[in-house]
Amino acid sequence: MSTVIVGMGEALWDVLPEGKKIGGAPANFAYHVSQFGFDGCAVSAISKDALGDEIVETFDKVNLRYSLSRVDYPTGTVQVTLDAQGVPCYDIKRDVAWDNIPFTDELKHLALRTRAVCFGSLAQRNAVSRATIARFVDTVPEAEGQLKIFDINLRQNFYSKEVIEESLQRCNVLKINDEELVIISRLFGYPGIDLQDKCWILLAKYNLKMLILTCGTNGSYVFTPGVVSFQNTPKVPVADTVGAGDSFTATFCASLLKGKSIPEAHKLAVEVSAFVCTQKGAMPQMPESLLKRLE
Repeated sequence: MSTVIVGMGEALWDVLPEGKKIGGAPANFAYHVSQFGFDGCAVSAISKDALGDEIVETFDKVNLRYSLSRVDYPTGTVQVTLDAQGVPCYDIKRDVAWDNIPFTDELKHLALRTRAVCFGSLAQRNAVSRATIARFVDTVPEAEGQLKIFDINLRQNFYSKEVIEESLQRCNVLKINDEELVIISRLFGYPGIDLQDKCWILLAKYNLKMLILTCGTNGSYVFTPGVVSFQNTPKVPVADTVGAGDSFTATFCASLLKGKSIPEAHKLAVEVSAFVCTQKGAMPQMPESLLKRLE
């Protein structure tokens, strides 16, 4: 079976207090699945500018495969500030390259060979990328073990009920955090119900294989029709939390595709995410002790 796993959406520069680092949830996801031995591929768009060239150079250095269309919009940047706990706040620039990802023959052929794809809401804020993501996800073949992961990633005001609902109908796995679940509950009319019941409602309504709920320091859950898994959040010295959630999603996905049970996949995902929190930036090199867990 194919080992191609795609992260699709924004590829950009996180401009942090100490300088810029490569970022964007789909690229982070693709990078981490590639560390676990899969053919990770980042799909996005960049400009013909120096920042775009640097993204290509950075992906080449970490041996991350990519499909990056060159378009006539600036390469994306995000101004990131960190609070006292290392939690990021984002100022995401508009009208940039990743808002305008074209659907090409190359993407069609990639979709037909894709075993798992992860996409979010942010890259769907513009009609061009939104249509491309929809076509790509719809082109991925329906097969046993295929994963279509909607890592919702609500940012600023770059989302709508329509985009979220269409994405929920396309995915078979939803990843969401507790703050996002409150927002979704207001949008979809589930106020006054506890978090777990909201998860069960979404799981059933959209016929999902699983729903992953992360609650920061209060742990995380994986809901499936037959199993609920809970893991505490490890206490670690936090450098920053940029990309930690993407590493969780990537590890969970890779673990399932390697045949691990949901509790096993969940446990490793939590441990990898905790490690990423101890590092600066979203794409640290994973230690061998964690990588060997999936050999």
